[in-house]
Amino acid sequence: MKKHIPNTITCCNLISGCIATYWAFQGDYELALLFIVIGAVFDFFDGMTARLLHVSSPIGKELDSLADDITFGFAPSAIIFNWLCGYSFHELPAPVAFIMPFTAFIMAAFSALRLAKFNLDERQAMGFIGLPTPANALFWGSLIVGSGQWLASSPIYIYGVIIMMLLFSYLLIAEIPMFALKFKTWGWKGNEVKIIFLLTCIPLLLILGVSGLAAIIAWYVLLSACTQRH
Repeated sequence: MKKHIPNTITCCNLISGCIATYWAFQGDYELALLFIVIGAVFDFFDGMTARLLHVSSPIGKELDSLADDITFGFAPSAIIFNWLCGYSFHELPAPVAFIMPFTAFIMAAFSALRLAKFNLDERQAMGFIGLPTPANALFWGSLIVGSGQWLASSPIYIYGVIIMMLLFSYLLIAEIPMFALKFKTWGWKGNEVKIIFLLTCIPLLLILGVSGLAAIIAWYVLLSACTQRH
């Protein structure tokens, strides 16, 4: 019985992603973000449970990637897609204007590539190579929830979001080492970057609210790029 517990938790992650996608298409980005966060919680506990129960399995690893691509790949892409649908792109030829919102799903494809790469990459035991999909999903969900109306106020911001979406798609598979919040010891030495990162998260959330989560992910990427290169 216990061997099915981690996979059940993984399936709860997948279901959370499906619900997040539904709310994204309905234009309720707050609920979409909420279910992405719920999915992230399930994603955290499925691996931990498998290790604690000593029931890790190849099928669990594959199921985890499938669930993650729904919750952290397709759901945030759906948020961006529906948000872009609210802009007419009237300055572009009609066929191009019709296609523009669909560019959001490029990120879902790159998320799948990132997850497949992660499954085969043995270098990512204590850190990541490229941006983790949960961090990417939280960035986009919180950005649209917290700043979506302001970003929609100008064509410059709209196209800026599309360019940034393509940049983050690249970051998912980029050969850029990024730290994981895993601690071998609890002292300052060796954990400087992680502790500095955690200490700056609280003021960002207090000052920026929901958008602070997007700022935290951006800070994480910048800090990793500056400190983790070998």
